[in-house]
Order: sequence, then C-alpha cells, then structure tokens
Amino acid sequence: MYPALLHTHSFLRYFVLILLLIVIVNSFLGFSGRKSFGKNDNILGLSLFSVTHTQLLVGLLLYFVSPFVVFSSTTMKDPMLRYWTMEHNVIMLIAIVLITMARITSKKMADPVAKHKRMLIFNSIALLLILMGIAMAKRGFFSLPGIS
Repeated sequence: MYPALLHTHSFLRYFVLILLLIVIVNSFLGFSGRKSFGKNDNILGLSLFSVTHTQLLVGLLLYFVSPFVVFSSTTMKDPMLRYWTMEHNVIMLIAIVLITMARITSKKMADPVAKHKRMLIFNSIALLLILMGIAMAKRGFFSLPGIS
C-alpha cells in the first residue's frame, strides 16, 4: 500500500504545481488587466482546490503508513525523521489552507479585480511555501527511496 500511495502522491504534486502556476498567472493577468472574474477563472480555482484536497487526502493516508513518520523521542533529533514527521506536513498544510482560503473568500467577494488579487496573493504564498518545502527535502537529501 505504501509504494502505491507514495507514487500517487508524487504524481499528483505535478498537477498541483502546474495548476497553481496557471491560477497565479491567470490571476495576475486578471488583476493587472482589471478583467472580470469569469467562468474559466472559477473553473481553474475549483480545479486547483479539488486537486489540492485530493493530494491532501493521499498525503494523510501516506502519513499513517509511511515508515519515515516516526513518533519517538529521537524524531526531533533526526533531521530526516523530523522533516517527514513534522516539517513537510506543517508547511504543506499551511499551503493548502491558503489555497482553500483563496478559493472560499474570493467566491464571496463582489469586486472581480479584488477576487483576482486575493487569488494571486494567497496562491503565490502557497506556491512559495510548497517550493520551500520541496527545496528543504532536496537540500537535506530527504527524498524517499524510489521517488525523485
């Protein structure tokens, strides 16, 4: 079960990153061009929201079956165990909360330019957090066996 979940989680990250970049660029163009917030903008935001939450569910399942998630007194002393048990999850959860807040709060706004701005800011911060989490894994050589 672990390898299948790991590969699924690894595969889904590309969809999350691609959709996140598309939404950010789209929001920037909408904000800077003072465009209306149309059906395509809404579909992109919903797609990002859906894929991100699917990634979250797979990640949660993975968290409970992963041999790299360890709850012991030595976890915080070992950089790899600490990263996979705590740091990765906290960083990515904050990013998912930001993506969720961007979607939910922008839906309630009346001004289309403000919607684009909200989507741009929150999703950009989420992207930075995700990239930071990825960089931490690569810099610390915390990549899991069989997954690049």
